[in-house]
Amino acid sequence: RKSWAAGDATSRGVYLALMAHKGEMGYPTALTASGWGFQDVLFNRQEIKLARPLGSYVMENVLFKVSYPAEFHAQTAAECAVRLHPEVKDRIEDIDRITIMTHESAIRIIDKKGPLHNPADRDHCLQYITAIGLLFGDITADHYEEETASDPRIDTLRSKMEVTEHKAYSKDYLDPNKRSISNAVQVHFTDGTATGRIECEYPLGHRFRRKEAVPKILAKFSANISTHFSLKQQRKIEEACEHSGRMQKLSVSEFMDLFLV
Repeated sequence: RKSWAAGDATSRGVYLALMAHKGEMGYPTALTASGWGFQDVLFNRQEIKLARPLGSYVMENVLFKVSYPAEFHAQTAAECAVRLHPEVKDRIEDIDRITIMTHESAIRIIDKKGPLHNPADRDHCLQYITAIGLLFGDITADHYEEETASDPRIDTLRSKMEVTEHKAYSKDYLDPNKRSISNAVQVHFTDGTATGRIECEYPLGHRFRRKEAVPKILAKFSANISTHFSLKQQRKIEEACEHSGRMQKLSVSEFMDLFLV
Protein backbone atom coordinates (compact mmCIF):
# COMPACT_ATOMS: atom_id res chain seq x y z
CA ARG A 1 0.00 0.00 0.00
CA LYS A 2 2.86 2.39 0.75
CA SER A 3 4.37 1.67 -2.66
CA TRP A 4 0.97 2.21 -4.30
CA ALA A 5 0.44 5.54 -2.54
CA ALA A 6 3.96 6.75 -3.30
CA GLY A 7 3.87 5.87 -7.00
CA ASP A 8 2.77 8.31 -9.69
CA ALA A 9 -0.42 7.92 -11.67
CA THR A 10 1.36 6.44 -14.70
CA SER A 11 3.04 3.75 -12.61
CA ARG A 12 -0.25 2.81 -11.01
CA GLY A 13 -1.88 2.67 -14.44
CA VAL A 14 0.80 0.30 -15.73
CA TYR A 15 0.47 -1.82 -12.60
CA LEU A 16 -3.30 -2.07 -13.05
CA ALA A 17 -2.89 -2.97 -16.73
CA LEU A 18 -0.48 -5.79 -15.82
CA MET A 19 -2.90 -7.06 -13.18
CA ALA A 20 -5.73 -7.11 -15.73
CA HIS A 21 -3.50 -8.87 -18.26
CA LYS A 22 -2.78 -11.58 -15.69
CA GLY A 23 -6.48 -12.11 -15.11
CA GLU A 24 -6.89 -10.22 -11.85
CA MET A 25 -10.55 -9.45 -11.27
CA GLY A 26 -11.82 -5.96 -10.45
CA TYR A 27 -12.79 -4.99 -6.92
CA PRO A 28 -16.30 -3.76 -6.02
CA THR A 29 -14.96 -1.48 -3.28
CA ALA A 30 -12.54 0.68 -5.31
CA LEU A 31 -14.70 3.70 -4.52
CA THR A 32 -15.90 2.81 -1.05
CA ALA A 33 -13.06 0.93 0.67
CA SER A 34 -12.39 2.50 4.06
CA GLY A 35 -9.19 4.52 4.09
CA TRP A 36 -8.07 3.50 0.60
CA GLY A 37 -11.11 4.00 -1.62
CA PHE A 38 -11.43 6.96 -3.96
CA GLN A 39 -14.16 8.50 -1.85
CA ASP A 40 -12.01 8.59 1.29
CA VAL A 41 -8.76 9.55 -0.45
CA LEU A 42 -9.92 12.07 -3.05
CA PHE A 43 -13.40 13.22 -2.01
CA ASN A 44 -12.99 13.87 1.69
CA ARG A 45 -15.08 10.82 2.60
CA GLN A 46 -18.04 12.14 0.59
CA GLU A 47 -20.12 9.76 -1.50
CA ILE A 48 -19.69 10.16 -5.24
CA LYS A 49 -22.96 11.15 -6.86
CA LEU A 50 -23.39 10.84 -10.61
CA ALA A 51 -25.08 13.65 -12.54
CA ARG A 52 -26.78 11.02 -14.70
CA PRO A 53 -26.82 7.22 -15.06
CA LEU A 54 -23.79 5.75 -16.77
CA GLY A 55 -24.46 5.31 -20.46
CA SER A 56 -23.59 6.80 -23.84
CA TYR A 57 -24.02 10.53 -23.04
CA VAL A 58 -20.34 11.39 -23.60
CA MET A 59 -20.16 9.72 -27.00
CA GLU A 60 -23.48 11.23 -28.10
CA ASN A 61 -22.18 14.69 -27.24
CA VAL A 62 -18.73 14.46 -28.81
CA LEU A 63 -17.69 17.78 -30.36
CA PHE A 64 -15.98 17.67 -33.75
CA LYS A 65 -13.79 20.66 -34.47
CA VAL A 66 -14.70 21.18 -38.11
CA SER A 67 -14.63 24.80 -39.21
CA TYR A 68 -11.72 26.63 -37.63
CA PRO A 69 -8.45 25.79 -35.82
CA ALA A 70 -9.48 27.77 -32.75
CA GLU A 71 -10.24 27.02 -29.10
CA PHE A 72 -13.75 25.61 -28.88
CA HIS A 73 -15.30 28.37 -26.77
CA ALA A 74 -14.56 30.76 -29.67
CA GLN A 75 -15.85 28.58 -32.52
CA THR A 76 -19.22 30.29 -32.72
CA ALA A 77 -17.64 33.75 -32.39
CA ALA A 78 -15.41 32.83 -35.31
CA GLU A 79 -18.45 31.80 -37.35
CA CYS A 80 -20.20 35.09 -36.51
CA ALA A 81 -17.14 37.12 -37.48
CA VAL A 82 -16.74 35.29 -40.80
CA ARG A 83 -20.41 35.91 -41.59
CA LEU A 84 -19.89 39.63 -40.88
CA HIS A 85 -16.73 39.88 -43.02
CA PRO A 86 -18.47 40.86 -46.31
CA GLU A 87 -20.25 43.67 -44.52
CA VAL A 88 -17.21 45.12 -42.73
CA LYS A 89 -14.22 44.30 -44.96
CA ASP A 90 -14.33 47.69 -46.70
CA ARG A 91 -15.10 49.64 -43.52
CA ILE A 92 -12.39 48.43 -41.15
CA GLU A 93 -11.09 51.98 -40.60
CA ASP A 94 -14.61 53.15 -39.75
CA ILE A 95 -15.16 50.66 -36.90
CA ASP A 96 -15.83 52.37 -33.58
CA ARG A 97 -16.38 49.34 -31.36
CA ILE A 98 -17.16 45.64 -31.52
CA THR A 99 -19.41 43.95 -28.98
CA ILE A 100 -19.07 40.27 -28.19
CA MET A 101 -21.69 38.61 -26.03
CA THR A 102 -20.50 35.28 -24.69
CA HIS A 103 -20.73 32.76 -21.85
CA GLU A 104 -18.86 32.69 -18.55
CA SER A 105 -16.45 29.91 -19.51
CA ALA A 106 -15.24 31.82 -22.57
CA ILE A 107 -14.61 34.93 -20.45
CA ARG A 108 -12.70 32.87 -17.89
CA ILE A 109 -10.61 30.93 -20.40
CA ILE A 110 -10.05 32.96 -23.58
CA ASP A 111 -10.88 36.62 -22.85
CA LYS A 112 -7.38 38.09 -23.27
CA LYS A 113 -6.07 41.62 -23.42
CA GLY A 114 -2.51 42.80 -23.98
CA PRO A 115 0.35 41.13 -25.88
CA LEU A 116 -0.07 37.63 -27.31
CA HIS A 117 3.27 35.86 -27.44
CA ASN A 118 2.88 32.86 -29.76
CA PRO A 119 0.37 30.92 -31.91
CA ALA A 120 -0.95 28.98 -28.91
CA ASP A 121 -1.63 32.27 -27.11
CA ARG A 122 -3.44 33.64 -30.16
CA ASP A 123 -5.69 30.66 -30.85
CA HIS A 124 -6.83 30.89 -27.22
CA CYS A 125 -7.82 34.54 -27.48
CA LEU A 126 -11.47 35.31 -28.21
CA GLN A 127 -10.66 38.81 -29.47
CA TYR A 128 -7.82 37.70 -31.78
CA ILE A 129 -9.97 34.98 -33.36
CA THR A 130 -12.86 37.38 -33.88
CA ALA A 131 -10.56 39.99 -35.43
CA ILE A 132 -9.13 37.47 -37.88
CA GLY A 133 -12.62 36.42 -38.98
CA LEU A 134 -13.69 40.02 -39.52
CA LEU A 135 -10.52 40.95 -41.43
CA PHE A 136 -10.00 37.89 -43.62
CA GLY A 137 -13.33 36.07 -43.81
CA ASP A 138 -11.67 32.81 -42.78
CA ILE A 139 -9.45 31.44 -40.03
CA THR A 140 -6.58 29.07 -40.77
CA ALA A 141 -3.55 27.87 -38.82
CA ASP A 142 -1.37 30.32 -40.74
CA HIS A 143 -3.31 33.23 -39.28
CA TYR A 144 -1.71 32.53 -35.89
CA GLU A 145 1.84 32.85 -37.18
CA GLU A 146 3.98 35.99 -36.92
CA GLU A 147 3.43 37.10 -40.51
CA THR A 148 -0.29 37.61 -39.89
CA ALA A 149 -0.03 38.49 -36.20
CA SER A 150 2.18 41.48 -37.06
CA ASP A 151 -0.72 43.10 -38.96
CA PRO A 152 -1.45 46.20 -36.82
CA ARG A 153 -5.16 46.07 -37.67
CA ILE A 154 -5.59 43.00 -35.47
CA ASP A 155 -4.56 44.71 -32.23
CA THR A 156 -6.48 47.81 -33.25
CA LEU A 157 -9.66 45.76 -33.54
CA ARG A 158 -8.91 43.91 -30.31
CA SER A 159 -8.65 47.22 -28.48
CA LYS A 160 -12.15 48.14 -29.70
CA MET A 161 -13.80 44.94 -28.47
CA GLU A 162 -16.17 44.82 -25.51
CA VAL A 163 -16.71 41.32 -24.14
CA THR A 164 -19.71 40.78 -21.86
CA GLU A 165 -21.42 37.75 -20.39
CA HIS A 166 -24.91 36.82 -21.53
CA LYS A 167 -26.47 34.96 -18.58
CA ALA A 168 -28.68 32.86 -20.84
CA TYR A 169 -25.61 31.71 -22.79
CA SER A 170 -23.89 30.67 -19.56
CA LYS A 171 -27.00 28.78 -18.42
CA ASP A 172 -27.39 26.93 -21.72
CA TYR A 173 -23.67 26.10 -21.78
CA LEU A 174 -24.14 24.12 -18.55
CA ASP A 175 -27.52 22.63 -19.47
CA PRO A 176 -26.83 18.90 -20.14
CA ASN A 177 -29.63 18.82 -22.69
CA LYS A 178 -28.18 21.72 -24.69
CA ARG A 179 -24.46 22.21 -23.98
CA SER A 180 -24.53 25.24 -26.24
CA ILE A 181 -21.38 27.28 -26.86
CA SER A 182 -23.02 30.57 -27.79
CA ASN A 183 -21.48 33.82 -28.98
CA ALA A 184 -22.89 36.92 -30.66
CA VAL A 185 -20.91 39.61 -32.47
CA GLN A 186 -21.96 43.10 -33.60
CA VAL A 187 -19.85 45.82 -35.22
CA HIS A 188 -20.57 49.50 -34.60
CA PHE A 189 -19.25 52.24 -36.92
CA THR A 190 -18.15 55.81 -36.25
CA ASP A 191 -21.10 57.23 -38.20
CA GLY A 192 -23.56 55.67 -35.75
CA THR A 193 -24.59 52.75 -37.95
CA ALA A 194 -24.06 49.13 -37.01
CA THR A 195 -24.24 45.67 -38.45
CA GLY A 196 -26.89 43.27 -37.28
CA ARG A 197 -26.17 41.29 -34.13
CA ILE A 198 -25.04 37.93 -35.46
CA GLU A 199 -25.66 35.09 -33.03
CA CYS A 200 -24.55 31.47 -33.18
CA GLU A 201 -25.55 29.02 -30.44
CA TYR A 202 -24.01 25.76 -31.57
CA PRO A 203 -20.74 25.29 -33.47
CA LEU A 204 -20.52 23.08 -36.51
CA GLY A 205 -19.71 19.65 -35.12
CA HIS A 206 -22.05 19.94 -32.11
CA ARG A 207 -24.61 17.13 -31.89
CA PHE A 208 -27.36 19.58 -32.91
CA ARG A 209 -25.45 20.27 -36.15
CA ARG A 210 -24.10 16.78 -36.75
CA LYS A 211 -25.68 16.14 -40.16
CA GLU A 212 -24.44 19.48 -41.44
CA ALA A 213 -20.93 18.65 -40.21
CA VAL A 214 -20.50 15.10 -41.53
CA PRO A 215 -19.61 16.01 -45.16
CA LYS A 216 -17.07 18.56 -43.91
CA ILE A 217 -15.57 16.06 -41.45
CA LEU A 218 -15.12 13.52 -44.24
CA ALA A 219 -13.57 16.16 -46.50
CA LYS A 220 -11.20 17.20 -43.71
CA PHE A 221 -10.25 13.56 -43.11
CA SER A 222 -9.54 12.99 -46.81
CA ALA A 223 -7.49 16.19 -47.05
CA ASN A 224 -5.36 15.18 -44.09
CA ILE A 225 -4.61 11.60 -45.18
CA SER A 226 -3.86 12.79 -48.73
CA THR A 227 -0.76 14.56 -47.37
CA HIS A 228 0.71 11.25 -46.21
CA PHE A 229 -0.61 8.38 -48.32
CA SER A 230 -0.69 7.53 -52.00
CA LEU A 231 -3.99 8.04 -53.81
CA LYS A 232 -4.54 4.26 -53.98
CA GLN A 233 -3.95 3.78 -50.25
CA GLN A 234 -6.00 6.85 -49.41
CA ARG A 235 -8.93 5.39 -51.29
CA LYS A 236 -8.68 2.09 -49.39
CA ILE A 237 -8.73 3.92 -46.07
CA GLU A 238 -11.70 6.04 -47.13
CA GLU A 239 -13.65 2.99 -48.33
CA ALA A 240 -13.08 1.22 -45.02
CA CYS A 241 -14.12 4.25 -42.98
CA GLU A 242 -17.12 5.38 -45.01
CA HIS A 243 -19.12 2.20 -44.41
CA SER A 244 -19.55 1.01 -40.82
CA GLY A 245 -20.53 -2.48 -41.95
CA ARG A 246 -17.33 -2.84 -43.94
CA MET A 247 -15.20 -1.58 -41.06
CA GLN A 248 -16.83 -3.95 -38.57
CA LYS A 249 -15.79 -6.91 -40.70
CA LEU A 250 -12.14 -5.93 -40.36
CA SER A 251 -10.02 -7.12 -37.46
CA VAL A 252 -8.10 -4.46 -35.56
CA SER A 253 -4.84 -5.56 -37.17
CA GLU A 254 -6.36 -5.45 -40.66
CA PHE A 255 -7.65 -1.95 -40.06
CA MET A 256 -4.31 -0.74 -38.70
CA ASP A 257 -2.49 -2.29 -41.67
CA LEU A 258 -4.32 0.16 -43.93
CA PHE A 259 -2.24 2.95 -42.38
CA LEU A 260 1.14 1.31 -42.92
CA VAL A 261 3.30 3.22 -45.40
